[in-house]
Order: sequence, then structure tokens, then C-alpha cells
Amino acid sequence: MSLFGLGSRNQKTFRPKKSAPSGSKGAQLQKHIDATLGSGNLREAVRLPPGEDINEWLAVNTVDFFNQVNILYGTLTEFCTPVTCPTMSAGPKYEYRWADGVTIKKPIEVSAPKYVEYLMDWIEVQLDEESIFPQRLGAPFPSNFQDVVKTIFKRLFRVYAHIYHSHFQKIVSLKEEAHLNTCFKHFVLFTSEFRLIEKGELAPLQDLVESILQPK
Repeated sequence: MSLFGLGSRNQKTFRPKKSAPSGSKGAQLQKHIDATLGSGNLREAVRLPPGEDINEWLAVNTVDFFNQVNILYGTLTEFCTPVTCPTMSAGPKYEYRWADGVTIKKPIEVSAPKYVEYLMDWIEVQLDEESIFPQRLGAPFPSNFQDVVKTIFKRLFRVYAHIYHSHFQKIVSLKEEAHLNTCFKHFVLFTSEFRLIEKGELAPLQDLVESILQPK
């Protein structure tokens, strides 16, 4: 079983799994990720490989983390409903509203499953947009690429925050606690390595984040 493998019961994704950017570069970087994750050393796995382009590395990892959150949330869709989770919250102090700046410009209050649905749709549009995530090898990344990536990771964090605050006991009962913790540790180490999420955004899981980042 791979480090991020799930039991057969849970091979249900909230969205179809995305492939890494095509072209030999994306495939090479995906192999590097798989190889370093297989070693179990997550701190090593997140580092930019020597001689690689940072945007290429961010791109292939963005797809990877999108897929990870998809799989995790996919195991909870029958428990995370508009009735159980009428708002997208992370404990009593934090509530997230949805806006994409295009079709929904003013943030609106939605249920947690609706927020995640909006979010995954929005991320998928970004990933499929050639001018943002170029598929062709050597095609240039846009000047705002890292800002787009930061927004994606900031919003993916909110899904983790909701899962930990609202569904952790269910995760434990499904025996997925170790998988969730490993995925989140990988996520935190990666976003910390490239400073993708501002500290204030991490507040709902601050203690957990700090315990992950403490030098071992």
C-alpha cells in the first residue's frame, strides 16, 4: 500500500482525478514526487528538485494536492451535508463564504458541501486553463501564476480545517486518521516551504500546524 493509499472502500473521489500537466517535464516531476514520498521523508519530498523550475514544481504539486483533498473529502460526502454542515466552518470562530470574483463577486454564505463543490469546480477551471497551467512543455507561466497557486492552497486549507473541526470523529471511525494526518502534514510542509499561505489563514489549525513545523 502506498503512503497515500486508501482502502478499496474509499476509492471514491469527490471529483474525477486530475492528471499531472502533460509533457515529459510534468511526468518527470510526478515520478520524482512519487519516489520521494515513497521514502517516507516528507520534508525532503516537498523541496524543489535541483535545477527544476519553481513554477513547474508548483504546478504538478497543485494537481497532486487537489487530488488528495478530493479523495479525502470524497469519503465524507455522505456525512457532510447541508443539514449537518449548513455553513462552511472550522470551529465556532471561523466561517468561510464563497466568491470567485467572476460569477459570484460578493461573498455568499453556503453550506459546507456547496462550498467544496464551488471550490473544486473553480480549481478545476484554473487547472484546465492553458494560459494559467500550460500543458505544453516550455510554455510560459503567467506573471500572476504564484498568486493563483496561493489562492488555491489557501482555499484547500479550508477543506482540511473543516474536516478536522467537523468530521474528525468520523475520520477516526473510518480508520482514516493516519491517512488524513499524513496528507495534511505533507500539505503543511509544502505550503510552508514555498510560503503559500499567510499565517493568519492557518489559525483554525494553528496548534496542529505548529506541531508539524517544529524541527524534528
